[in-house]
Amino acid sequence: MGNKAEKTKEHIKKEAYRLFAEKGFKEVTMTDICNKTGLSRGGLYRYYSGTDAIFSEILSEEYASAERILSGESARLILEDMLKIIMFEIMDKEQSLSLAIYEYANLGNEDFFVQIHENAKKRWIDLLEYGIKTGEFKNVNPKQAADLILYYYQGLRMWSRVIPFEKSEAEYYADTIRRMLYL
Repeated sequence: MGNKAEKTKEHIKKEAYRLFAEKGFKEVTMTDICNKTGLSRGGLYRYYSGTDAIFSEILSEEYASAERILSGESARLILEDMLKIIMFEIMDKEQSLSLAIYEYANLGNEDFFVQIHENAKKRWIDLLEYGIKTGEFKNVNPKQAADLILYYYQGLRMWSRVIPFEKSEAEYYADTIRRMLYL
């Protein structure tokens, strides 16, 4: 795909993300996405077969931590960047996909979410093992720490849709992770 096509796909995903966060998965239609992006139906279908294809691609995108580890970047810097993204997701309930994720999972997509979870867990384990190896993190059990980080974050993210969190809660999450990992 050319550069223009990639930019168009990114635009579609960005606008669709906002719609999914606002309305949930079930309520968003391809027409909604056309209206939001300014694309014709044919133009939109050129890139995606339906809302499920767009949503699954959004959820499949990963933090770019693997490349950063391979380049030898600081584990602490990678972690801090990930924590910033997580804190933003916890604080900005208007940008939370929690409701849409729940709806999508209940449509028979459990296997997809198992894979998403396994990928996220592997990403965290890789970062934790890397940070331990470089001497930037404490010698924690990477699998246990990854579970704690993921489930703590997912709980906060889900609850942020219904409970207004102060910035201090998001900062407390990040500080808890730092205290668990930093020497």
